Amino acid sequence: MKLKNYLLAGTALVALSFMAACTEEDPIANGDGTETPGNNDDGNNDENADGGNGETTDSIIVWPADTIVNLTNHYTVPEGKSLVIKEGVKIIVSTAGVGANHVPVEFTVNGNLYCEGTAEKPILFSVPEDERTKENIFAGLWGGIVASSTCEEMLIDHTIIEYTGGQVVEGSPAAASEVYTAGDDAYPQITTNNINGHYVITNSVLRNGWSDGIYLMGGNAIIANNVFAANGYDGAEAVNVKAGCVVDVAGNVMFSPNTNGLKLSSSGQSDTRALAKIQAYNNTIINAGWRRDGEKGGGVYVEKNALANVFNNLMVNCKFRAMTPSFDIPNDPEEGYNDKSVIDYNYYASGTQKSDVVFADESGVAYSWEGYAYAHEDYNEGVVDAHSVITKTQEACATNDPKFVNYPINEVGLTDYVYQDAWDFHVQAGSPVLTGAYNGNDATMQPYFGTSGLTVNGKTYTSPKVEARFGAYGTK
Repeated sequence: MKLKNYLLAGTALVALSFMAACTEEDPIANGDGTETPGNNDDGNNDENADGGNGETTDSIIVWPADTIVNLTNHYTVPEGKSLVIKEGVKIIVSTAGVGANHVPVEFTVNGNLYCEGTAEKPILFSVPEDERTKENIFAGLWGGIVASSTCEEMLIDHTIIEYTGGQVVEGSPAAASEVYTAGDDAYPQITTNNINGHYVITNSVLRNGWSDGIYLMGGNAIIANNVFAANGYDGAEAVNVKAGCVVDVAGNVMFSPNTNGLKLSSSGQSDTRALAKIQAYNNTIINAGWRRDGEKGGGVYVEKNALANVFNNLMVNCKFRAMTPSFDIPNDPEEGYNDKSVIDYNYYASGTQKSDVVFADESGVAYSWEGYAYAHEDYNEGVVDAHSVITKTQEACATNDPKFVNYPINEVGLTDYVYQDAWDFHVQAGSPVLTGAYNGNDATMQPYFGTSGLTVNGKTYTSPKVEARFGAYGTK
C-alpha cells in the first residue's frame, strides 16, 4: 500500500450519535434521539471505546435496524465484546478526522463484529452524502475497518463499505497497535490480523477506496459473492492475501482494481505464521491493471510461495494475464513459487478499445488482447494458464466475447473505474464461457470451507461450490 499524498483537513468532533425512533428493541436511543459512547479518561481520550451504550448483555452491543450512526471519532469494539449491526443501519463517518492532526477516523474491532444486512436493507459504512462524489472516489476520507489480532470473528453480510483509504499517521490507532506503519500505509476497506480468526465477507460491496479492498494478514476466510469496484489509486488490489491465511475467494465481481483483482502472497511466513493457502475460482475481474504503471497488474499475481489454486476465473479487458514471479525458484518460503499451485483453466476476454493511458517507455501495451499476448517474463507459458482461453489477437475478440447480459465489452474505457449498477455480468445462453472450464472433481481443488464451513456467531457458512464455467455468474 502506498502513502497517501495529502492529509485530511477539517475539525475533529468527539461524539457518536444515534438517530432513530425509540423502540422497545432499541437499547441505545435516548429521548432526544442521541447517544455519546463512554470515552476513556473522562472523555479526553481520542478513542470512542463503547462503554456500555447499546448493550443487551454484558458482552453484546446491538445497533438496531434502520439506525443512523454518526461516527465522529475513532470507534473500538472492545476485546471480549461483540457488536451486532442490524439491517439498514447507516454508519456515517466524519471526514474531518480526529484531533489536531486530523487523523482519519478508524473503526477498530478488537472483539467481534457482526454486520447483518439484508438485500432489501444493506448496512452502509460511508461519508456524508454530499461528499460521495466521483472526485472523492480515491480521496481516502476515512480509515476503514481494522480487525486486530484479538478479533476472533467477523461477519460482513449485505454491507456497503466506501470512500476509505485515509493515510495512517502518527496518532492512528492502527499505527499505535503496529498493524500499519505511520507515514507508509493507507487503510484498506477491511483488514484482518488474527491467524486463528473466522471471517466471512459475503453479498457486499467494497468500492471507492485509496487502498486495497480486503487486506488479509491472518485468518480463515470466505470471500464470496461480493462486488469490488475502484479499489486502489496508486497500487493496491481488490483482495490481497498474506501468510497466516486460509481463504476461499469465489463468485466475486472485481471492477477496475488499480493493480490486480487477486494478489496472493505468503509474505511474512514464519514458524508462527503459516503458509498462505487460497482457492480462487469463479470470479470475474474487469479492467484490472490499466491505472497502474510498470509491468504489474492485470488480474492475478501469485508470489512468495503462496499455495494458490486459481481456476475458472473470467478476466475481461485486463492489462496482463496471471503472473508468477520467481517461478524458477520452487517452494522457497522467502521468494519462490509453490509448485503445488494450479493456475489454469481461466478465460481471458478482450474488447477492441485502446487504453487512453499507454506507458510507451514500459510495455507499450495499449489493448487488452495485446497485453495477453505480450512476452511478459512472469507469464511462464506452458505451465501457468496452459489450458486457459487467451485472446491474443484483435480478430479473436469477437469469437471469445463472453456475451454478458448487459456490459458493453468494447465500449467501457479501460481506465474507467465508476461502477454502473445497471451492468449485469450474467451471460447469455450460448456464451463460450459456459463450456471448457474445470469440472471441480480433484480433491486438491475443493474449497477449504465448502463442507465443514466457518462458524461465525453460532452460524456455519460454507463456500460456494466450484461451477464448471468461467466467471462469477452463469445464465439467469
